[in-house]
Amino acid sequence: MATGSSEEVLAVDVQNLIESLNQADDGGAETAGNEAEDSMTENLPEEGSEVDLDVVELASTGEGLALYKGSKRVYIVPFAVPGDTVKAKIYRHLRDENYTVADFISVVTPSPERDDSRVQCKYFAACSGCQFQMLDYAHQLRLKKRIVEKAFRHFSQLPPELVPAIQDTIGSPLQYGYRTKLTPHFDGPPGGRRGNNKQPFGSRPPIGFMLKGKRSTLDIEDCPIGTDAVRLGMKRERARMAVEYGKYTRGATILLRESTKRVPKKTTTTAAEDNSSSLSQPPSERETAAKDSSPPPAAEEDDVVRVETDEYTDLKTCVTDNNGTSTEYVGPYVFHNPAGSFFQNNNSILPVFTDYIRQHILPPSPSSSSSPDITTTTTSPSPPPQIKYLIDAYSGSGLFTITLSSLFPGGSVGIDISDASITYASRNAASNSLLSSSPSPNSLSPDGGVRFLAADANALFTGPEVLGRYPPDETAVVLDPPRKGCDAGFLRQLLAFAPRRVVYVSCNVHTQARDVGVLVRGETAGSGLQEDDGAEEKGGDDAGGKKKEEKEKKKKKTRYAIESIRGFDFFPQTGHVEGVAVLNRVDE
Repeated sequence: MATGSSEEVLAVDVQNLIESLNQADDGGAETAGNEAEDSMTENLPEEGSEVDLDVVELASTGEGLALYKGSKRVYIVPFAVPGDTVKAKIYRHLRDENYTVADFISVVTPSPERDDSRVQCKYFAACSGCQFQMLDYAHQLRLKKRIVEKAFRHFSQLPPELVPAIQDTIGSPLQYGYRTKLTPHFDGPPGGRRGNNKQPFGSRPPIGFMLKGKRSTLDIEDCPIGTDAVRLGMKRERARMAVEYGKYTRGATILLRESTKRVPKKTTTTAAEDNSSSLSQPPSERETAAKDSSPPPAAEEDDVVRVETDEYTDLKTCVTDNNGTSTEYVGPYVFHNPAGSFFQNNNSILPVFTDYIRQHILPPSPSSSSSPDITTTTTSPSPPPQIKYLIDAYSGSGLFTITLSSLFPGGSVGIDISDASITYASRNAASNSLLSSSPSPNSLSPDGGVRFLAADANALFTGPEVLGRYPPDETAVVLDPPRKGCDAGFLRQLLAFAPRRVVYVSCNVHTQARDVGVLVRGETAGSGLQEDDGAEEKGGDDAGGKKKEEKEKKKKKTRYAIESIRGFDFFPQTGHVEGVAVLNRVDE
């Protein structure tokens, strides 16, 4: 696993299916290469022809893996599940990759797991967004557990005995109406890519998402996985484009981001009155409210979704300005973010998710050490010191730093490379009355508060901001890197710092499995990660090189044991799954 791309994952799934078919025929390893060669030279259906395919397995990317007329060549067909026989149109034979890509046309014979009456979107099987709407939700969760299992089996490079049983996937409270952010788009006018076309649209262009397997946009009026506020925003933006399409000479992406205004019941006002109030709004929201004060109150009221609880009223609107500010509540915590920036897109599961991280960021109590899914790694007869400090790498706007802060009496620090994220993270800490009392915003001296630092994560654990200030035996680290995962330099520094406990959160369980394998082995060699020559000290002459070698031999090797692995379903109806791996340092 190098980049964590769907192509890498798909290639491994295809190869494993071919090998299993060969083993079923008692071909063994000797004939595996021959079978692959035969499938490259056999007479394949013509590209563009329609064929019936039997779906035998589901890829970790959400597509069906199918066979044609007893051939062992694998066909990739979307919107299909094991047990289906589907009619598909051959799109392209990828001879070097040893599989064929096909477009879904229709179901010939449905799988027992398929029930198309469950589908709630008329664009399903054309839009590239969802894959699983025909499946019962409990079955979706089982499939996602299997995706996590396959990720660690194929990409961690660990023997099975070092990987605990994958726990059941935690489902989303909402299976539809959960996405707080959608980004539909429209393509430029015809001919816009040839030369310098400045001609505007002659009519409203299709606005929506990509057709599966195509480079064209499917016009989508409504997306049922979006929240009510986001769906209202989509309707409003489509109406605007129906009038303003003539102003555009190129394509664009439309931001639809939910924002929440929470009003306690005892002071609940009308939506129009609330929108005019600026006391509890951040500056950017006050400015936006002032700019948008021209529409009549009735129009504003139409764009507000009211959600009532016993304690408060949530007034939900849709932000379309990338530079605007969105506000979300996660349990008792409030978070302000640049509307166009990253923040988890399923608010309904966030309280469950952050509570799970709270329960697992610290070691289990001695009374629970006998639990079968807990691996005890401390062999010292004396109890280990209390974990007092939290380091949140890739902290973004502070989701984990803030929601975990009360567990760490020594202090919590969030680090992110983005200055804008750190600015908002500090503001969020202040909004939740958690900001450190340190006079310097970049000071990391622990005082029990929350602070944030803009820094490159690859230069974090070896710098003076951490070394000497955070004792590794008393520090837990939470990681939530981008889809590509961590790089070799970061993992080497983490191993050198050797925090007592690590919780690794990831939106890509395949790169997560690779990185967790590095931490369990205690080395990056052989992981497939690109090495950064500048990340390690270089030995100049022979004498310097020998000194470095001797120093490396004396250095104690740090490695970790996996306590638990579990998936969270942030994106129901799709093949995506979020992974959480809990690791303990092995003390020997």
